[in-house]
Amino acid sequence: MSVLFVVDPLDTLVPDIDASIGLMAAAQQRGLAVWCCHPEDLALVDGRVHARATRITLGRRRRGLDHRWQVEAPGHTPRETRVLDVAAAVDLVLLRIDPPVDVRYLHTTYLLDLVEDEGVRVVNRPEGVRALHEKVVALRFPWLCPATMVTTDATAVREFVARHGRAVVKPVDGYAGQDVWLVSDDAAATALAESATGSGRRHVIVQEYLADVAAGNKRLFLLDGEIVGTVLRRPSASDFRIGPPVAAADPDDADRAIVDALAPLLAEHGIALAGIDVIAGRLIEVNVTCPGGMHKTDALLGTDLSGAILRRLLHHGNTLSKGKALA
Repeated sequence: MSVLFVVDPLDTLVPDIDASIGLMAAAQQRGLAVWCCHPEDLALVDGRVHARATRITLGRRRRGLDHRWQVEAPGHTPRETRVLDVAAAVDLVLLRIDPPVDVRYLHTTYLLDLVEDEGVRVVNRPEGVRALHEKVVALRFPWLCPATMVTTDATAVREFVARHGRAVVKPVDGYAGQDVWLVSDDAAATALAESATGSGRRHVIVQEYLADVAAGNKRLFLLDGEIVGTVLRRPSASDFRIGPPVAAADPDDADRAIVDALAPLLAEHGIALAGIDVIAGRLIEVNVTCPGGMHKTDALLGTDLSGAILRRLLHHGNTLSKGKALA
């Protein structure tokens, strides 16, 4: 059996923490062939999607003392490169490209639509990635979220901050905490609002700052609409943004209510794997393009989220009876 990972360049993935690497390692541990390609390696030829892909093996790894794995160098070794007829050659495709969902990303999803049409499961479903913008989808459920607005208007941002005292301002197309600002109701707020919005040329998300974040942010890992793991993350004393996982956490009734509200929408759009961020029972974000954190959590807590996710995806895939294999 084989799994194709459509990923960003491998040398940009940090082997001791990256969730895609964790999923690859889980696949390798179960005897699957791990193939990787970049979006630029996909092509459509006579109605069939081809991928110039490289089969790799991952370096041995063991748990470290925190959220990082200790990985033997090199982190991965290429074994062979060939052009695959994707639907004929692999049993599962994992779309693992970091946001933003730009033209490059969209073109990739259009090609992977055709792979899915041939009966190979693509996770997450390309149509779902297009339909559910991870920074905006939570706002379909405003009663679950802190006060939030999306705007290009720096004056509106400033007024929001004045009403709430402090607000988190972040780009609609950002990820991993990049360009996220904490704006206070002070003399710097107007300049920060103008900078964040590009003087009215860029949409930003403006969200009420929750002081409860000091106690931690829960990352809930969802698989086919079910909670399969939860971890607590806390900001550092010098950075208000959420840091790496620090402790185990249990979902509470508020967390489960959020998941119950989201699950039908995720299922409708084929979002098998999602990462839900929750602060004090309030929904912050729904990560669907390239959900992460599993590899770090496994290292910290000794869990096997990556393995459990991969097993479930393969079990629920609809190509297992085809007996595909590559030497």
